[in-house]
Amino acid sequence: MNDRFILHCDLNAFFASVEEVRNTELRAYPVAVCGNPENRHGIILAKNEKAKAFGVKTAETIWAAQKKCPNLVLVPPHYDEYSRYSKIVNDIYLRYTDLVEPFGIDESWLDVTGSAHLFGTPEQIANEIRHVIKKETGLTISVGVSFTKAFAKLGSDYKKPDATTVITRENYKDIVWPLPVTDLLFVGRSAKKTFERLGIITIGDLAKSSRKAISSLLGKTGELVHDYANGIDDSPVASAFAESDPKSIGRGITFPHNLTDFSEIKTGISVLSDDVASRLRKKGLKAQVVSLTVRDPSFKTTSRQKTLSEPTHLESEITGACIDIYNESYSQKSIPVRMLTVTVSNLIDDALTDSGQLSLFGDNKSSEKQESVELTIDKIRNKFGHDSMIKGSFLNKDFSIRKKDD
Repeated sequence: MNDRFILHCDLNAFFASVEEVRNTELRAYPVAVCGNPENRHGIILAKNEKAKAFGVKTAETIWAAQKKCPNLVLVPPHYDEYSRYSKIVNDIYLRYTDLVEPFGIDESWLDVTGSAHLFGTPEQIANEIRHVIKKETGLTISVGVSFTKAFAKLGSDYKKPDATTVITRENYKDIVWPLPVTDLLFVGRSAKKTFERLGIITIGDLAKSSRKAISSLLGKTGELVHDYANGIDDSPVASAFAESDPKSIGRGITFPHNLTDFSEIKTGISVLSDDVASRLRKKGLKAQVVSLTVRDPSFKTTSRQKTLSEPTHLESEITGACIDIYNESYSQKSIPVRMLTVTVSNLIDDALTDSGQLSLFGDNKSSEKQESVELTIDKIRNKFGHDSMIKGSFLNKDFSIRKKDD
């Protein structure tokens, strides 16, 4: 078996580390990056290792953090600088491979399978990248090296800071299987509860369980994480030079303020779904899978997906699926939401569904009526501009979407 060589590179305490590079005097103190308490609810966005030693946690209140660490130095975020450093680091990755796939602002996967003859073993490449980033930026990364993307990500979390962890086919059961099942990519709150009912606590418990039983409870996501636990993952690392994947359509918004009210979150989802649905119809496509990505103020990003019973290009059905995902995966009273992204995939040519065969058991009358409404909206927007038709729930909301070429 010819394995791939995948790296997952994770910048350590990224926001706080950038602040320490900007002001080296901060390195002597416990430091936390936090937003303005008046409009960002006084939440800790990031902390350095010294603050972490006091038990300071990301997403907790400033008050709670200062109670643990009275001498905590608070600094405001500088998002432009974080974006600048993120680009610098990803440009360094590109020296070693063009297969670089960012996963949030501070993480990236690299496929270095074709780079070994130039730069050495995957572990040597990982260590060289760590050295170069530290030398050129003052930042540190932790790197996971493995034969799958899922295991590489587990590796970057395994040892921190500034470390390399290699997970192979020979040692993954010793390293990965004792870890909590929640450490695995795409295992969220809802899946955790299901696994707990089954007595599945570790990744090893999941790996040894029945794939069929997990699938019956969690569908495609269950099959996916069961495969991940067993080292089965052939998902590619996207090329940094490739065009956006034509097999999916998505749109995201980073909001000017954190969304803490569920009605605002629903409106944000609806705005995005409206944009995605109109692009599907424009391309003559329908989607079978809907994904919702949620990012919190600390830039922790989670993504969940749902397979629809029938393919769709309707805003109402995409919105409904996303709200179902949100309700199943997140508490309405949990962390604030900074960014939302709606993505649809498993795209099907609209012509293939015209016969009605794929909608045999659906509510055809209701769908046809909604489709008529949304197609009429398309015609009006094509003639008078996109903003000529806006839902009432969108009014007085700063949820504008920056348009770009498809």
